[in-house]
Amino acid sequence: MAISLTNSAADRVRSYLDKRGNGVGLRLGVTQTGCSGYSYVINYADEINDSDIVFEDKGITVVVEPDALELIDGTEVDFVKNGLNEAFSFRNPNISGECGCGESFNV
Repeated sequence: MAISLTNSAADRVRSYLDKRGNGVGLRLGVTQTGCSGYSYVINYADEINDSDIVFEDKGITVVVEPDALELIDGTEVDFVKNGLNEAFSFRNPNISGECGCGESFNV
């Protein structure tokens, strides 16, 4: 079981945590929503709960909610800039489909 980060994603998280002056890493989860069933939830982690699953990649702590792990196990998190837009993106080997807008997925 693992969640990995591209260099771009790790650099973005590191830069943002340094800028904000606190936090322990990146928190990933999912929520049931959207036209395909699930949507990623991404935040900066300020603490690690006893039930959290923790990974380290490229010097960044990645905190995953236990209920989400089976849906996102093996996912690579990237940070992409396209013109004026920038966002985290996900390469999840578990998905069987995505909605047309790319905001949600199903397994």
